[in-house]
Amino acid sequence: MDFDFTLPGLRRPESSRPKRVAEAIQHEFAVLLRQKVADPRLASVAVSHVTMSPDLKLAKVFFTVTEKSSVTDAKKALIKAKGFFRSHLAKALNLRYTPDIHFHYDSQSEEIERIDELFRQLEQEKKDENT
Repeated sequence: MDFDFTLPGLRRPESSRPKRVAEAIQHEFAVLLRQKVADPRLASVAVSHVTMSPDLKLAKVFFTVTEKSSVTDAKKALIKAKGFFRSHLAKALNLRYTPDIHFHYDSQSEEIERIDELFRQLEQEKKDENT
């Protein structure tokens, strides 16, 4: 008979450090994008959230763009400025390793807008049926 080690309370508790580091990186990105970056392709970019690997060596940066047509341009500009971002993070954050940065477009906001539009259409149809 094998013992099940997945019982609640037998695992090591999840560390809150990756979450704190992710918040600090998100804050630094916000400052950089508003004050230090000169590339016009990054003018409409905002960082929605950051996730960190448990060993703090990889940061996934999720971004949104106000202009939908410029998503690919914004991603190319972010990748091009990756070294600038890493060097600034190394100076600003006191970490043993500067995390490698991977950029991902956050399409959640588009999905939320699409679902909201569907709800508005359903409301309008109900109002039209009642009148």
